[in-house]
Amino acid sequence: MGTVLGKISVETPKYQVLSSCADYEIRHYAPSVVAEVTYTSSQFGGRRDGGFSVLASYIGALGDPQNAKPEKIAMTAPVITKSEKIAMTAPVITQVPPGGGEEAVTMRFVLPAKYGRAEEAPRPLDERVVVREEEGRKYGVVRFGGVATEGAATEKAEMLREWLERDGHKVAGEWVLARYNPPWTVPPLRTNEVMIPIE
Repeated sequence: MGTVLGKISVETPKYQVLSSCADYEIRHYAPSVVAEVTYTSSQFGGRRDGGFSVLASYIGALGDPQNAKPEKIAMTAPVITKSEKIAMTAPVITQVPPGGGEEAVTMRFVLPAKYGRAEEAPRPLDERVVVREEEGRKYGVVRFGGVATEGAATEKAEMLREWLERDGHKVAGEWVLARYNPPWTVPPLRTNEVMIPIE
């Protein structure tokens, strides 16, 4: 029942709040190990979240774990996604499909802290899953509730970027979306964050 009402009862990445204001927080995240998959939504019937099932299979959330040990890996939050346009190729087609064309999506699970290095995590059986270490880094973070549509997340990212630049922070990369709740959580009680890396 707790997850329906927005309770986050799984492990989350460790971070320290360096500063906060009414608009956002500056956080420093500890190094972590992540499992990720990069894909286009067309590979999953147009579903932007199609990579979830690949990662969930790796950790054993959808049955037997699809890793070499095989070892069930605890689910953590948030699920992190990043989108980027795929490089243009010839010929140039002037008609853009609804939604702005094909984007590569990278979905990432932060693995439990017990995996201090990538080689300590079970090796994925699905070659699309990459397990790697993520360095500690600083992010500007804005939190919001509701359904994290692409439009809502993009709007929050644009506002966050403006606030960070206004306050003298140097943006060091593209934004990512962090979603903390399962899809059955009541939308107004969901926790979402847009995170932008900064120097």
